[in-house]
Amino acid sequence: MTTETILSVFLGVGLAASVGFRVFVPLFALSLVAHFNVWELNDSWQWVGSLTAVITLGVATIVEIFAYYIPYVDNLLDSIAIPLAAIAGTAVMVSTVADLSPVITWALAIIAGGGTAAAVAGTSSVTRLASTTTTAGFANPVVATIETGTSIIMTIISIFIPVLAILLVLIILLVIFRLYKKFKSSKA
Repeated sequence: MTTETILSVFLGVGLAASVGFRVFVPLFALSLVAHFNVWELNDSWQWVGSLTAVITLGVATIVEIFAYYIPYVDNLLDSIAIPLAAIAGTAVMVSTVADLSPVITWALAIIAGGGTAAAVAGTSSVTRLASTTTTAGFANPVVATIETGTSIIMTIISIFIPVLAILLVLIILLVIFRLYKKFKSSKA
């Protein structure tokens, strides 16, 4: 594996984790970097860098961010966020991975991309549900702000420092695993 391939995998995993917090933020950023030739996408994903995609994903990003500040809409979005995040996490991984066979690319995309995004989205949904039930939703805007900020920061780090992004993803997944174990043991 070349350095470029490894960095492309790190980029994909980092963006997939970002997708778990906000589906459209990393897709919009990926569209921007492709449009301005900062990062080259796979041939079949070049359309992501088109002006039409930049505008469409930009509008979707703004709508998604603001929708999480609307009571009840935020919980509704969480109900569809996990499958959407898994799909988007898989897509960003496929679009960024370079120089691997299609079988390995898709396996990585589904497991590392979709799996990471779904794990993060699931944890975010549980956090919002806990916030809703314990604070009657008053803390949900704080949760939304933290999630959006994390998605933006993870996206920027993923694009410009993919090695750091993979380390942050590992930390996020470790925290998720520990929370899961703690929740599971408290339930028993």
